[in-house]
Amino acid sequence: MEMSYTKIDLNEWSRGKLFKSYIENMRIVMSLTVEIDVTNLIEFSKRNNLKFYPSMIWIVSKVVNTHDEFKYSWNDTGDLIKWNFISPSYTEFHKEDENFTKLVTEFSDDIFEFSERFMVDKEKHESDRAFVENQPLNFFDVSCLPWVKYSHFDVHVFDEGKFLAPVITWGKYEMSHGRYMMPLTMNIHHAVADGFHLCRFFNEVQELINTLEGGNKDVLD
Repeated sequence: MEMSYTKIDLNEWSRGKLFKSYIENMRIVMSLTVEIDVTNLIEFSKRNNLKFYPSMIWIVSKVVNTHDEFKYSWNDTGDLIKWNFISPSYTEFHKEDENFTKLVTEFSDDIFEFSERFMVDKEKHESDRAFVENQPLNFFDVSCLPWVKYSHFDVHVFDEGKFLAPVITWGKYEMSHGRYMMPLTMNIHHAVADGFHLCRFFNEVQELINTLEGGNKDVLD
């Protein structure tokens, strides 16, 4: 998929006045954590020989790319832009030295294609640490804390308060009343999204996971 973007004219954009008010007067980032039922995703991944981690990355990437509010950024001349798609920039943890690799796998609309790309990138950068060089600009942030089931998690991006892409994190899943429940967190700038958009993200993540209940490739065709 070829990366491209559209420049945003604040005078023409329906959210232009709101965006300008938040950026100029009140740079707020909203953070929300919701428990997600990932039972179907775990079963689907196992039946299709997929790893849970890239499968979950695909789930959030699929929902993020469905909505414009998550695809805003800035170009190199400071213009507000909207990417045609964004890819996950995620962490790959290395138990042997307790460091991580930060890399981007290009988004695909198909979970199987994305998982294949993920495994290729993982192997390619197995010996790297920190951030892989020359990562694409059209990204959003993903990380995972699989060691603890938390109730809330917040990430502060210490820039000028103008980082617009989502920051998504999840924790350890645990069995509760016969289902695997997992905390999922999103941080998003209030200039581009409201509580409605934030809540819709979690609802659609759950809906997408629920569609995988059949546990085979045909459910996505």
